[in-house]
Formats: sequence, structure tokens, C-alpha cells
Amino acid sequence: MKIFKTKLFSRFAKKEQISDFALCEAIERAERGLIDADLGGHVIKQRVSREGQGRSKGHRVIVAFISKKRSFFLHGFSKNDKGNLSEDELEMMKRLAFHWLHFDEKKIHIAIKEGELTEVIK
Repeated sequence: MKIFKTKLFSRFAKKEQISDFALCEAIERAERGLIDADLGGHVIKQRVSREGQGRSKGHRVIVAFISKKRSFFLHGFSKNDKGNLSEDELEMMKRLAFHWLHFDEKKIHIAIKEGELTEVIK
């Protein structure tokens, strides 16, 4: 399983001090079938804990996810900031998921080199 962060998500994760370890935990839960919300179109919502707090008071992350293949962290938000995505945001996330999930290895390598993606390392 390869796990990536988009450039936009990387900024959010850095600002909110979300570790790659916490992101890997979210994907490991999804791999075990523990998905907080299946939003359709290979898009899931997972909870990620805040530093020193539990997942319930933490962040929500939107992930393009295909089990045992690839995951791309697309978007994140604090539960305090908003409850859910709007219909327009959800459609945009589904389009982004389709975009990233259909990249071949060569395109992913180029996206990493150009700074559009970062691989999540355990």
C-alpha cells in the first residue's frame, strides 16, 4: 500500500501538526474495514487525532482510497470548523480522487518531483 499527501493536504497537516504516523494509522483502520464514512467514488472520511487528544475531538480527513493499492490524503478540516463537506466540496473530492487514483507510477513520480505529492512514510 502506497500512501500519499497532496500539496494542499501537506500544508494542512503541517499547520495542525498531524504526523505521518497518525495518517498511517487512519489508513490501517480503513484497511481493516474501520471507515468512519464512505462518501462514494473511492472517497472516505477518517478521523485523525489531535496532538494529545483523541480522534473524536480531532480532525477529519478526506482520502482517495483503494484497499491494498493506494491512498491519497486530499483534504482536512477540524471538527470545530465544520461538520461535513458541502455537496460541491464532495463532488470536487470525488473528481480529485479519480484524478489521483488513475495516475500510473511514472505520473506519480513526476508529481512527487514537482512537489504536488509527498509519500507518507511510516
